Amino acid sequence: MATADCVRGPAEGGSDLERPSVPDPWTELGHIVKREPVVKLHSPVSGLEPLSWSEDHRLSASCTGSISLMETVCDVHSFRQDLIIHRTSIPVPDTTCVLKVGPEKQVNKVKEKFATSKDPTVSQPFMLDRVLNPEGGILPPLRGFKYTSWSPLGCDANGRCLLASLTLDSRLTIHANLNRLEWTPLVDLTEAYGQMLEEKSYHLSGAGAPCQKLEDMSEYQHRHYMQCPVRMEWSSVCSTQKVQTNNECKDVGTVLLAVLLENGDVAVWQFQLPFTGKDSVVSCNTIQSGVSMPSVLAWWEYEHSGRKMSGLIVGSSVGPVKILPVNLKAVKGYFTLRQPVVLWQETDQIPVHNIKCISLYHPYQKCNCSLVVAARGSYLFWCLLLISKAGLNVHNSHVTGLHTTSIISMTASRYGGAIYTCSADSTVKKLTPIFTDVAVMFEQEQIRLPEGVAGRRTHGIAVSPNGAYLALVNTDGLTNGLHPASRSYQVQFVALKTPDEAAAELLESTIQNLFKQADLLDLVRWKVLKDKRIPPMLQEELDDKVHASGSTYLWRFKLFLFRVLYQSLQNTPSEVRWKPSHEETKVFIKDGESGISVKAAGREEGDEEEDSEDPKPTANQEENSSTSASEEQMSEIIAWIEAVESHLTREHMKRVLGEVYLHTWITENTSIPTRGVCDFLMSDPTYEDRAARVLIGHIFKKMNKQTFPEYCSLCKEVLPFTDRRQAVCSNGHMWLRCVLSYQACQTLTYRRCLLQDSIARHPVPDDPDWIKRILQGPCTFCDSPLF
Repeated sequence: MATADCVRGPAEGGSDLERPSVPDPWTELGHIVKREPVVKLHSPVSGLEPLSWSEDHRLSASCTGSISLMETVCDVHSFRQDLIIHRTSIPVPDTTCVLKVGPEKQVNKVKEKFATSKDPTVSQPFMLDRVLNPEGGILPPLRGFKYTSWSPLGCDANGRCLLASLTLDSRLTIHANLNRLEWTPLVDLTEAYGQMLEEKSYHLSGAGAPCQKLEDMSEYQHRHYMQCPVRMEWSSVCSTQKVQTNNECKDVGTVLLAVLLENGDVAVWQFQLPFTGKDSVVSCNTIQSGVSMPSVLAWWEYEHSGRKMSGLIVGSSVGPVKILPVNLKAVKGYFTLRQPVVLWQETDQIPVHNIKCISLYHPYQKCNCSLVVAARGSYLFWCLLLISKAGLNVHNSHVTGLHTTSIISMTASRYGGAIYTCSADSTVKKLTPIFTDVAVMFEQEQIRLPEGVAGRRTHGIAVSPNGAYLALVNTDGLTNGLHPASRSYQVQFVALKTPDEAAAELLESTIQNLFKQADLLDLVRWKVLKDKRIPPMLQEELDDKVHASGSTYLWRFKLFLFRVLYQSLQNTPSEVRWKPSHEETKVFIKDGESGISVKAAGREEGDEEEDSEDPKPTANQEENSSTSASEEQMSEIIAWIEAVESHLTREHMKRVLGEVYLHTWITENTSIPTRGVCDFLMSDPTYEDRAARVLIGHIFKKMNKQTFPEYCSLCKEVLPFTDRRQAVCSNGHMWLRCVLSYQACQTLTYRRCLLQDSIARHPVPDDPDWIKRILQGPCTFCDSPLF
């Protein structure tokens, strides 16, 4: 058997797997290509920036009835060329959110007083303000979501993203997707913040003395606006030091959620990771921004000399934009500004709709810099922030002539710095920053939307994490100058890059994780499925890089290509797999005989005579020849897949054995089958790895001829380690093995890989910290999370 080092894919010239190339769709259409399917929404979109794309490839669409969530999965087990999307939703809460501003009886009395007041300057603002009077008045109740924000990766119990949602009636909730298809609300931050204000008698430190009478209209408004959220944004994951019972300091991951309130205050929540609910809340600090009529919020994060500087960018609906310092204690490697920095101070009555902060590398100054862009009406405001020896340098200006109407949505790629804006007339433009000696300029490009997307009324856009796709939520436009009688809202996907560009980025990537680049992988998957072969140039360059560096990331990329190639050569079923068969059968049991004859319903006896003949013998012969050829090709690809999987398994086994050797005096108290893993590595005579053999020799000395085998929980027999996938005892009881620790999973529950590649066991309280760290890792074959 050949070793994994000799595994090579189809060659460019003489491979049996070569297929005639399918015409490239970008030859005629260019880079911008529409991708199917079109996702229809069950209710109209609502709120500002209704689309938001997370780092773990989930897209949220804010609607009046629910949050529609679409997860794009790069499934290697599917032969479909369309995007594979898993849909879930979060419904709107049944009850209206009522902000707590005092005792219930007193509040009801004050409401009745304001509603029946004969002074129109009191009664009319009260009846029409949905914050002050959410349940009453002549207007219908507010239902729908105003804004959603995704946390960075690694925040929930499965290591994925949390979702913060804000309803139109000011309810701020954090949700987690713990059970794959079910979203669980973890904490209601509006309620928690209201309780905190009530304990402080609605008086924050540093604020002016509030009026004590709730019957005063100004005090009633003040108590509502100081706890009514406008926007919320997550920071990146940071670490704090926690003192344990043995006086040792341990680094604990934390994340910050900044909530902009109606009165201009900013509540900064600090959560311990993984976030599990109210018990994970570390602290909540309130910052006074001094911005009147706040409209938008964004985190400013800047890395300089190995330290991270952070602050909050607050925009106003009347024009000004400023950065606020955020002082937090015990955050490792964190510092902030000494005083607020005003980026734009003119009160020109142009509202700030959206703000994005992009980290870039300045080629002339040879250092990192921050580019802040803000949508202000039909203009794009930009500000370049650069730290030098002289201090913080600020360059700002506006991009004019970009759109003829106001910008309704703006999004930015996390890598590369591309900015996409969409105006009210559904024109989408791409801006690429280009550095100059003085500041920065922007290269403008109008995105020519393909047929079926152009001409529709767009409400929001969002770009995928690596800039491969652009999602648009839109509805029917004008037909012959008339509005349609009813509108259908839908989400459409457009490819912004070609598969060749995506493959080049994957080969040169510094992320070294396939799951984090699933949008780029999907473009490569699409090309392999269409051409029924791996692009020869990609295969050749990948082989050269694998043999030069030996990176496990590149090995997983090769495994991904082989798996997609295997799916592309399979015969597509003529019918949908879930669709039931319409053929009815009748079963006739002859009296006195044990045989059973089955006959199709509705068939005559004459049909049987026709079936006895051989119709179309030539077609059957052609099909048999093609089937035999495909079987030969399939067996070759399966051998490649098995060889790459074996190589990745051996590499992970070496890592696990290294952890065992470093963290144990003897291997008796570990739950990892150390002896079985060592014997499995040594059983292959073709596996020649000197480092692995030296490590196994040291472990054998530590074990001192002890085996410490695993035992079947049903019959107490020994579970031999003969297969990396499963363990079978002498009585035939079979248990699947954990892909991370290689222990037999003998419990009723275990974790499953996102792409169904493998399983992993749950950590138990008896496991030491180093085993828990191993169990927190992703799948060894596809980098996908396990949950």
